[in-house]
Amino acid sequence: MLRMKSPRNSLHLALLKAHTPVRSLLGSGLHPPFQRGLMNLQRILLAAVVLALSFLAAKPAAAAHRVSLQSQQTPPASGTSSAPATVAQSQPPSAPRITKYTLPPDRYQKAHNLAKIHFRLALISFVYGLVVLWLILRWKVSGKYRTLAESKFSKRSLQALIFSPLIILTVDVLELPTGIYQNWVSRQYGLSVQGWGSWFWDWSKGEIISIILSIILIWLLYAVIRKSPRRWWFYFWLVSLPILLLVYFLQPLVIDPLFHKFEPLQQKDPALTASLEKLAHTAVDAYVTGFGASKRIVVLDTTIARATTPQIVFVAGHEMGHYVLGHIPKLLAFFAALLLVFSYLVYRSIGWLLARSGAKWKVRSVDDWASLPALLFLFSIFFFLASPIGSAFSRYVEHQADRYGLEVTHGLTPDSSQVAAQTFQILGDVDLRDPEPNPVDVFLFYRHPPIPDRVQFALTYDPWSHGGTGEFVK
Repeated sequence: MLRMKSPRNSLHLALLKAHTPVRSLLGSGLHPPFQRGLMNLQRILLAAVVLALSFLAAKPAAAAHRVSLQSQQTPPASGTSSAPATVAQSQPPSAPRITKYTLPPDRYQKAHNLAKIHFRLALISFVYGLVVLWLILRWKVSGKYRTLAESKFSKRSLQALIFSPLIILTVDVLELPTGIYQNWVSRQYGLSVQGWGSWFWDWSKGEIISIILSIILIWLLYAVIRKSPRRWWFYFWLVSLPILLLVYFLQPLVIDPLFHKFEPLQQKDPALTASLEKLAHTAVDAYVTGFGASKRIVVLDTTIARATTPQIVFVAGHEMGHYVLGHIPKLLAFFAALLLVFSYLVYRSIGWLLARSGAKWKVRSVDDWASLPALLFLFSIFFFLASPIGSAFSRYVEHQADRYGLEVTHGLTPDSSQVAAQTFQILGDVDLRDPEPNPVDVFLFYRHPPIPDRVQFALTYDPWSHGGTGEFVK
């Protein structure tokens, strides 16, 4: 790893290489199979906060080849300033000027078809997931796993070592067809070139991590239910939050290296390294307080191949805006609050559900291991119903990050508004984003503003022409 130091901050730039190339300009910090595993933990109370991370991260499914910008912030020296230096143009050549988001007719039709597939798949995956949980209850699978665990050990903590892996693996294997189909669609539309062997290997690694976390959380959940039958929903929420935060902070240190490899960026592209350092100097002036010792910004290396240096700098400025504007703690707090509400709703609902069907499912009570699929069933419903709320909040913070990216690159990049519009055009073309998205799809599932809206905002946001300043970067 290469470390470059300056009076204001210390930067760590690295090329992140993996073996699961997903064609995109911006990527989630979570690898697709691992992200799928965390979605299961979401339904056990864990991943409301992990879900916040996936909302904050950029486009669907993590990609393989990325550039990672990490910084350790130190307070600016008194009286110092850094005038923005102009970012030089680099290959590939400048893109044509953008007036709105468009696609060629053939790619427009592909983008439109892909959007319909993703929308239907999201709905089908939700319903299919409920069916899987219902069948596990209907066929008394969780009851059989409970009986097996109790026959092997008398201690509850040891029973969790048997029950948790069995139930989580059963759910994930039964839900695997939707993941396989999603990867097949990505390959058919040229969004991924990852081989099936590599995909299943990554899925397996994600399952191992998911099961380890599940053992801890499922044991904790039922321990709290037994200790406090009436207030378990609050106490479990309370004690699970530190675990969620620990998972979040350990992700780049422990989880990412399982799926990706790092190499020094400066040796590959010293000019881009210098441009990103200039951006970091400009952005550091906007920091008020830090959010920990390490900051991390991820840009896909497909960006390097397809975009100019100014466009890459805008992408980095957008991602940096998430840190500067405090989006991570805000998203964590927002989804933690949703999690608390859902926990209470599940508490109010589970008694009715088990009174109605518990005997048929061989579930003795709420504190019975076998009740877990019923709890997951209820959490899945409430999380889905809250999708519009989470998506709207995510779009709001992403729009703020777009605004920050425009402001922090103003004066640093010539014609920064056009550069941003060109970046969104490339993003839409690479990811096959629908120029006319379904409003219902946007309302339910879009975690970022639609590409046409982002292009339009980039072209029209210009407070400086009237003698004003930016909202975030003065």
